[in-house]
Amino acid sequence: MGEKEGDEEEWVSGLLYNQPSVVAGRTDVASASPWSALIIWEGTFDSTLIDSIYKQQNLTIATTVFALGKYTRFVKDFLESAEQHYFVGFRVHYYLFTDQPESIPEVKIGENRSLTIEKVPTMNRWQEISMNRMEKIEKLIENELFNEADYIFCLDIDGKFYGRWGAETLGRLVGVLHPWLFNVPRNQFTYERRPESKAYIPVEEGDYYYAGAAFGGFLEDVHLLTKTCREHLKIDAANSIEAVWQEESHLNKYFLLNKPSKLLSPEYMWRDVNEKYALIKIVRYTNVPKNYAEVRPNP
Repeated sequence: MGEKEGDEEEWVSGLLYNQPSVVAGRTDVASASPWSALIIWEGTFDSTLIDSIYKQQNLTIATTVFALGKYTRFVKDFLESAEQHYFVGFRVHYYLFTDQPESIPEVKIGENRSLTIEKVPTMNRWQEISMNRMEKIEKLIENELFNEADYIFCLDIDGKFYGRWGAETLGRLVGVLHPWLFNVPRNQFTYERRPESKAYIPVEEGDYYYAGAAFGGFLEDVHLLTKTCREHLKIDAANSIEAVWQEESHLNKYFLLNKPSKLLSPEYMWRDVNEKYALIKIVRYTNVPKNYAEVRPNP
């Protein structure tokens, strides 16, 4: 009897959460891909339970953002909103790449969270910035992160968090469904359609269209992704080809051939916080409205 009581005491966690159901849940959206990767929507996970599981692992999440030229204006909102909503209660290390370190505002970073500013050269074309991003992330993982972090997310700086982005997003290789193309036929996806490009995807192929503004996963998996995309971008450049959406086009080709293990719904990269859509129960992260012609160094 004493042994049974001891076992019972060992397994009492004190954690209260709703009982899972195998018959109830969202029926208006798909919660898994054809290759059994989860698609994360509001109502498909219990935040209390999932946080308790991952916090036991004492994880560090590296997070990269790039703020070149006029994009430094987005740093304050990004970091302040991230501190309120992004992996709250976890160790987070932001890596901010910029050509203007002196223009980066001071933002209060919480306990067990840190910010490293990395200086990079100024670039005259946003397409070059896009191509350079993959190489910078690849080298950061190689040179620093393998010994310092468990997961990495690569995000665009011109965004703002409005809701939870937490442990439910962690996985081996994670893609985010594009907010404008998540509910259209594949022949409407804006893939690169020229066979000469390494990003080429025929019109009859494709699973989903993924946003280039956010991706992540295990360090080794994201390292291979960025290395492959960087190599393919350079091959295209040597052949005087520039994929229609630069690294986003190459990211989509990579994800077609190397299926993500987890997909994030457009809640995690929505169009505009004020835009309503029946399937989007919560806006977690969204692009900040802007005049691209004004903030980008070239058309």
